[in-house]
Order: sequence, then structure tokens, then C-alpha cells
Amino acid sequence: MSSGIPDKFMLFPNYPNPFNQSSVIKFQCATPGETSIRVYDVTSKEVAVLVNQYLKPGTYEVYFNASQLASGVYFYKLTTENFTDTKRMIILK
Repeated sequence: MSSGIPDKFMLFPNYPNPFNQSSVIKFQCATPGETSIRVYDVTSKEVAVLVNQYLKPGTYEVYFNASQLASGVYFYKLTTENFTDTKRMIILK
């Protein structure tokens, strides 16, 4: 059983994926600290900042509205002081 506080950092696959207009990104932080989730296109251009703040340990979900973006492959990146992970998502319109 889990105590509710994660023992490791994790970035989960967004859902749904592929998606049309919006998706949810779930992640967990094991230690407190500055945390960011940024979205990039295939040319590495930053197209959105979903999280950019100090977070306590826990599991979080962030809503991503991609209605202003074109169809294609995008990447979302979780960055903390001690952890970085990147996942791919597909927008289909």
C-alpha cells in the first residue's frame, strides 16, 4: 500500500494519446522543489509552459489545451532539480 507520497519521480504518458484538442499529463514528485512541464514541437521550439512552480511531494495532473496548435508530434518535458524526463504526444485534428 502507498502512503500517498511517491518514492520516486515519474512522468506518465498523456491521455488520451493521440488526441484532438486536449489531454491530461500526470506526474509525481518525490521531493519538494521547483518543477516545470514544458511542451515543445519537433523543432525544439517551446510552445507551452504547463507548470512552473515550487511543488511539494505528491501526484499531480495538468490539463493541456492544444486547440491553438497544428496536428503533429510534440514532446512534453518534466524538469526538477534532480530529475528530467521527456515523453511524446500526438495531436490529430
